[in-house]
Amino acid sequence: MAKPPLKTCVLIPAYKEEAHIAAVVREVLDYCPDVIVIDDGSPDDTDKAAAAAGATVLEHVHNQGKGAALQTGFDYAREQGYDLALTMDADGQHAPSDIPAFLQAYERTHSPVLVGNRMGNVADMPRLRRFVNRFMSDLLSRVMGQHVPDSQCGFRLYHRSAFPEGLPDTASRRFAAESEILLRLSLQGRKIGAVTIQTIYGDEKSKVNPLTDTFRFFRMLRRFRKIKKEFLAQ
Repeated sequence: MAKPPLKTCVLIPAYKEEAHIAAVVREVLDYCPDVIVIDDGSPDDTDKAAAAAGATVLEHVHNQGKGAALQTGFDYAREQGYDLALTMDADGQHAPSDIPAFLQAYERTHSPVLVGNRMGNVADMPRLRRFVNRFMSDLLSRVMGQHVPDSQCGFRLYHRSAFPEGLPDTASRRFAAESEILLRLSLQGRKIGAVTIQTIYGDEKSKVNPLTDTFRFFRMLRRFRKIKKEFLAQ
C-alpha cells in the first residue's frame, strides 16, 4: 500500500511587504496548496494583499521580529497537523520553483532539516552579503560540529519532529533567531542537510541592520556557547 502524501505547508513571515507578498503567494500556490503568511504587525496592507492572493494570514498586533513570526507559524503548523513546513522570505528573494527540490531531497535523505544553499552561485550576490554569509556560516558550522554552507538562508524545510518549540524568554526574536534554531537543533543531535537553490537579488531592500543585527548575532552565539557547555556537562 502506498504511503499517504505528507501534509505540507509554506510559512512566510512578512513585515511591510505589501508590494511583493501577493506575487510570492500566488507563485508558491503553484507548488503547495497551503500557504501561511505571518504578518508581523505591518502598518501597510500586507495582510490584505496576502489574503487576497490566497494565503491563510496569521497576524501579530505589534511587530515582534522575524524569529517570533516564525514561531507563530511553527505553532500553527504543529496544531494543524502538518508533517513538513517550508519557510520562505516574503520579498521575492526565494524562488518557489525550488520547492520541489526540497521535497525531493527530503524523500531521498529524510533529513529533519534542510537549508537552502545559495553559495554555489554567488555572482549576483552583493559582495558584503557574500562575505557575511560565508563568515557566519563557517562560524556556526564549527560551533554545531556539522557543515551548513549557507546558514543565513531563510529558505528551509523542517520535518514536524524538528519544528522549534516555544522559545525561552532569552531566545532571539529577530534575525538571529534563524541561526539560533539551527544551533539548538544541532544540540539535539539533529542532522542538518542542504539543498542548492537559486540566488535572486532584485529591487527589495534588506531589513537586516548590519550593525544592530550583527551585534545580536554575536550576543546570541555567546549565550548559546554557555547553553551548550551546560548541556554537555549534564
